[in-house]
Amino acid sequence: MNTKIVTIDTDNIDEAAIEEAGSIIRRGGLVAFPTETVYGLGANALDKEAAGKVYAAKGRPSDNPLIVHISDRKMIRPLVKNIPEAAEKLMDAFWPGPLTLIFEKSDSVPKETTGGLDTVAIRFPNHPIANRLIDAAGVCIAAPSANVSGKPSPTLGEHVVDDMNGRIDMIIDGGMVGMGLESTIIDVTVEPPMILRPGFITYEMASDVVGQVNIDRTILKKPDGEFKPKAPGMKYRHYAPTADYSIYKGEADKVADKIAFLANEKSNAGMKVGIITADQHLKLYEGKLNEDIKLVSLGDLDKPETIANKLFMALRNFDKINTQFIFGEAFSEDNVGRAIMNRLTKAAGYNIVDV
Repeated sequence: MNTKIVTIDTDNIDEAAIEEAGSIIRRGGLVAFPTETVYGLGANALDKEAAGKVYAAKGRPSDNPLIVHISDRKMIRPLVKNIPEAAEKLMDAFWPGPLTLIFEKSDSVPKETTGGLDTVAIRFPNHPIANRLIDAAGVCIAAPSANVSGKPSPTLGEHVVDDMNGRIDMIIDGGMVGMGLESTIIDVTVEPPMILRPGFITYEMASDVVGQVNIDRTILKKPDGEFKPKAPGMKYRHYAPTADYSIYKGEADKVADKIAFLANEKSNAGMKVGIITADQHLKLYEGKLNEDIKLVSLGDLDKPETIANKLFMALRNFDKINTQFIFGEAFSEDNVGRAIMNRLTKAAGYNIVDV
């Protein structure tokens, strides 16, 4: 397939390109586009054949549901059986924005879009290109992250090109996304609501709006083989680099010493090695590492949003230089830290070592 790649400035949107992309969606084609979280791979959410193309392009398991994107709250009514009071409160507080809500689906939403479930995940993004594309398409758009299934989510247009060029009809390159982590997912079909995937809308923020909120047990623990995912990112290995990646948890100086020892051991054996740390811990590795080891800081521990923004890019950059082993530090699980550790834990295949 010949994939058309267009660059669009969010401050000066090319309407002709957006109209062309909308037409592709209406015809059952696939278009990758930026959102404020990560890049999405879009198809007509109400077209079961188009949904099937998304799974095929990504190599995604068919029981892993897609998120339906809307550009106006009025679009939600035909998609769901009811809108609980908790959902109304969460939408008032956080839409448009990085929050996905799970509802009981109506008959208009095919199960090919929902991974065979009777529920549907819906989000109202806060990104001018995403919302303009949904408007131009004239339909709600099912859009998982625009990467090959299991790989780190794309935060730059070039990441999408790396994974999707030749697999889909069009890629809209809108530059770097603002957040770098997928949306928070909250199930509002249960009482109290339950967080199924953490993100920038934190447990604390949701609790302030609706009171009690539960957190699904699979967020930081590996689900069993019989588990049926109710939302993206719950069951399968996600966000993973090609390298063997392990995370070390404990006192910062002890963790750094352990990582430095293991990294040098692999490097001395001729392996290509990377280390993931934070700005405050860079000094802990000074004078301890072989010169060929790639030491990468994700950002400032006091500003976890900087770590979230760089996370997937760092994993992809390690892939580009054919890194074979990555040794990473664990981060705080407070607030946005829960989302960061959720992604890193899954990227590492739950391989976390206490030091």
